[in-house]
Amino acid sequence: MCRRAVAWVMARAPRGRLVAMAYQDAPSPPMAEELHAACAQAVHVVTAEGRVLRAGSACLFLLSEAGHPTLSRLLGSPLLLPLVELGYRVVARNRRFWSRFLYREPS
Repeated sequence: MCRRAVAWVMARAPRGRLVAMAYQDAPSPPMAEELHAACAQAVHVVTAEGRVLRAGSACLFLLSEAGHPTLSRLLGSPLLLPLVELGYRVVARNRRFWSRFLYREPS
C-alpha cells in the first residue's frame, strides 16, 4: 500500500520536486537512530527548508505537491487536522485491511 501511495504522488508531482526514499535506504546523516525509529511508525517528509513532517501532516504536504493544494489546506485547518491525524493512524495500523480497498488492481 505504501509503495502504491508513493507511486501515486510521484506520478502527479512536478518532476524534480520530490525524492522518494524508503527510510531503510536513507543515508546517515540526515537519518539518525531516533528518526529511523520514527520512520518505521509513520511516513515522514523532510522539506527543502529542513522541516520534518510526519503522519497526516506529511500526507497533506504530499497531497499539495501532487496537485491538490486547496484540499490540503482545507484538511490541514485546525478543525480538520486532528481528524486527518486520527484517520492516518487508523489506516496505518490496519494497512493490510485497507490495502484490499485502496489502490486495488484493475479488474
